[in-house]
Amino acid sequence: MKYLILSISIICCLLLACKKESFITGSDARLTTSVDSLHFDTVFTSTGSITRFFRIYNENDQKLRLSNVQLAGGTNSSFKINVDGIPGPTVSNIELEANDSVYVFVTVKIDPTTPDQPFVISDSISIEYNGNKRWVQLQAWGQNARFFRSRIITANETWDDTRPYVILGGLQVDTGVTLTISRGTKVYLHADAPLVVDGTLKVNGEKYDSTRVVFRSDRLDEPYRNYPASWPGIYFRGESKDNVLQFANVINAYQGVVVDKPSTNGNPKLTLQQCIIDNCYDAGIFGLRTRILAENTLISNCGKNIVLAYGGTYDFNHCTSVAYSNSFILHKEPALLLTDFIRQDNSFVTSNVNALFRNCIFWGDNGTVDDEVITLKQGATVFNVDFQNCLWKVKTPPANATITNVIANENPQFDSVNNQRRIYSFQLKDDSPAKDKGIATGLSIDLSGNPRPLGLPDIGCYEKQ
Repeated sequence: MKYLILSISIICCLLLACKKESFITGSDARLTTSVDSLHFDTVFTSTGSITRFFRIYNENDQKLRLSNVQLAGGTNSSFKINVDGIPGPTVSNIELEANDSVYVFVTVKIDPTTPDQPFVISDSISIEYNGNKRWVQLQAWGQNARFFRSRIITANETWDDTRPYVILGGLQVDTGVTLTISRGTKVYLHADAPLVVDGTLKVNGEKYDSTRVVFRSDRLDEPYRNYPASWPGIYFRGESKDNVLQFANVINAYQGVVVDKPSTNGNPKLTLQQCIIDNCYDAGIFGLRTRILAENTLISNCGKNIVLAYGGTYDFNHCTSVAYSNSFILHKEPALLLTDFIRQDNSFVTSNVNALFRNCIFWGDNGTVDDEVITLKQGATVFNVDFQNCLWKVKTPPANATITNVIANENPQFDSVNNQRRIYSFQLKDDSPAKDKGIATGLSIDLSGNPRPLGLPDIGCYEKQ
């Protein structure tokens, strides 16, 4: 009897083991994928490849055999696949444990072609099991571009919008040379690619989204497309002069625009008109003993929106500097910091300050900042700082400054702010306290190119229409 019980126990164990190790073979086997389609945003030809992935799930209590995971376009496809470490285009007899999954990695590289317009590349992956077939669709937008690697521009040059520009390793505009960028041009810069201006940069964008000039990272695939510090930024150095950016967007840089040293003539070293500087990890605008004119400009959600240090001459009119803590950057620095000094070898070096801010908004929320405007003076130098008809969030008004008709600590009532969905519209609502509270300055348009003023001018970069 004892041996009979033992035999039955062994048989039961064997049966259970067989059941556990057996494959489900019916056509009703449950299989799902993490996505039905994979989309690859703009891939610039010849810059390398982008990889994404999805998972195939076996939702059964038994093992499932995938007879084939196959790239429909085969070896001629712009896509390549790898299934659980095995390269395609076809991977066969893949065993999936019960309630387990397998990764499928998809890489796309688009070869250079002649068309100047974006083009779409499509393919699909079939998953075959138990006589069934499922599909995952693949789609990538490719675009032929002009590529420059570690280039120095040594003669006057004009860029147009027929194809985007991709900068690898950096671009330098030499002393005495002018780079002119026409309306609608898109400039994509790699992580190792600063734009250094020793000569002159002229950006001639226009008001529509399609005609603005854009400087941003060359990574347009998720999640990288929204990362700050994706490229170094634009640097205007010592001998640079007469730089003008009109209707330009500077996005996702480490430092948006850096302007160093005084103007070499009587003009501003940098003029910003109807510009957007957004999501820069360190500083949006960093001026160091220089001269900047900014009109109808939005500086938003940067680590330090505006830093003007070691003196200089500044004229900001109808600008909005605003920051909200979000998943990328914690708002812990003021929207404007202005000083007449820098620290050098454990001592302060100072220089004169002449700064005028009219019709500007300085605001922040969801962070740790009490005073969005801070002015600091260390030397016995000239310190002429004037705020006229501005709206700001402060507990302690900025020191050593003249303050006229300023609205303090009243929410500007921006049109729409949603940190979770990364929606930031800094247009003004109808009941905004900034409406009709500006002082006339002669500007006839706002950041969007809409007419200004309608009645009295509104404070900030947008005029409520």
